[in-house]
Amino acid sequence: MPADEELLRTAEEVFGWTELRQEQLIGMRTLLEGRDALVVMPTGAGKSAIYQVPAILLDGPTVVVSPLIALQRDQAHSLRAAGAPPAATINSAQSAEAIQQAWQAFGDGRTEYLFLSPEQLANAETLHRLHEAKPSLFVVDEAHCVSAWGHDFRPDYLRLRHVVERLGHPPVLALTATASGPVRADVVEHLGLHDPVVVVAGFDRPNLHLSSRFCTDDEERRRAVTDWVAERTGPGLLYVPTRKDAERYAADLAARGLAAAAFHAGMKAADRKQVQDGFMRGDYGVVAATSAFGMGIDKPDVRFVAHAATPGSLDAYYQEIGRAGRDGEPAEVVLFHRPEDRGLQRFLTARSLDRECVREVAAAVRRRRGGIAITDLAQRLDHSRRKVTSVVNLLERAEIVRTGHDRAWYEEGAPPPGKAVEAVAEEAERQAKRDSSRVEVMHRYAETRDCRRRFLLGYFGQELDSPCGNCDICDEGLPDDGPEGSEYPPNSVVRHEQWGRGTVVHHEVDRLMVLFDDVGYKTLSLTAIEDSGVLSRLNTGGPGTPAVP
Repeated sequence: MPADEELLRTAEEVFGWTELRQEQLIGMRTLLEGRDALVVMPTGAGKSAIYQVPAILLDGPTVVVSPLIALQRDQAHSLRAAGAPPAATINSAQSAEAIQQAWQAFGDGRTEYLFLSPEQLANAETLHRLHEAKPSLFVVDEAHCVSAWGHDFRPDYLRLRHVVERLGHPPVLALTATASGPVRADVVEHLGLHDPVVVVAGFDRPNLHLSSRFCTDDEERRRAVTDWVAERTGPGLLYVPTRKDAERYAADLAARGLAAAAFHAGMKAADRKQVQDGFMRGDYGVVAATSAFGMGIDKPDVRFVAHAATPGSLDAYYQEIGRAGRDGEPAEVVLFHRPEDRGLQRFLTARSLDRECVREVAAAVRRRRGGIAITDLAQRLDHSRRKVTSVVNLLERAEIVRTGHDRAWYEEGAPPPGKAVEAVAEEAERQAKRDSSRVEVMHRYAETRDCRRRFLLGYFGQELDSPCGNCDICDEGLPDDGPEGSEYPPNSVVRHEQWGRGTVVHHEVDRLMVLFDDVGYKTLSLTAIEDSGVLSRLNTGGPGTPAVP
């Protein structure tokens, strides 16, 4: 039986799905062929189905790496509710007895889907259990966390490529809803994907009306945000930058008669769960939340998403506004911004480098010629494993150490620890510049006079032939039709005399947005480029085998 027919039959018999998207079929077929795949699809478009169906047709269990316990629970619950083969989660919220029972069922071959966090895979015993079970698929959910450009970065994601190799490199499926061209290249590199098929579905959500509102000061903005939300028919989400803002806006909206609640990471877990469950049930008309109210929120009838300040990146913004209108009905998306938001985002995303910790880690690794486990390193130095892992990642980027699964070795010929600190400081500074440039791109979106949807989609490498007609800029009168062709199309690789190698992210009538490897995002005037000749295009292919439906 042809692969597509078998996939469709399994999808209907097990899950009750009578049809599959072309993107899903391409991803499923790739896994059945034993190849790696990177799939980028909007939230709510059915990414999980891409591993759920093939897993049933392949011998051996499927391991799913998922970053949040709540997300793991939701995915496992959905599988059980669908009557699919057994699924289990193993995480820190479970009792020792429950974990032992889950491992026993997995070892006995009674579990088809096993959900783990990336941090758990650093454990040697966990890896041994997985190796014994010979998984047929290895799935990395929220794969943008692998990338230095992805938001919500988790250091143990960078160790997953070693896990894959220790397991004999079963077919790997990387899934994400948010990945521009450079992020996709990062994911392929850092997960060690072998000639992957890259499936990128359309990013456009045409039912979302996009708009941005400029505010002169914080008091005016607070009134404008509260008024706008109070006039909407929910349910809706109001994203805010700080915990204090979440509490304040929730109180303001409640005073206006709305069923409003706050949500942020400073709340007790039970209180956060109560708000999330209440929102899903419809008890609350609006939740004022920080970015902690994120992955796993799948409510189809959200009618608006407002941002009370400019987020730190378009990646984060796209994922958050993607929670609106998943039922396909019209929904509103609005961003309230001030130029001063730049400073707040730089403060919120700033990373301070612990130079002494870098020196200690480098010295400890150098003393052990046979290498040292990262877990042992953290215990010896009395630092958290997460902190030490982050430092090891920076040392690896600076080519001071090389790593294997939970193990690090000092590179032969690498400079001594004192000079290694300076190399790591330079790498940390490059990352800081990249983060700062992402803030600038977000403000370019807020202030653009081009079609807002065209700007947003262009950032993710999708060209819009004409203005969308469903954003505030188009409401004011259609902007021009944009570039008709360019020497520098999106995703082309270029070199700048001053800033080095980069990738074209977006093309407008008179300018380019380029992501440079070392300095981040820059906006260049096409006229200046042509006059000076500082930019040249390089002939190089992108990562993997593209498969665009």
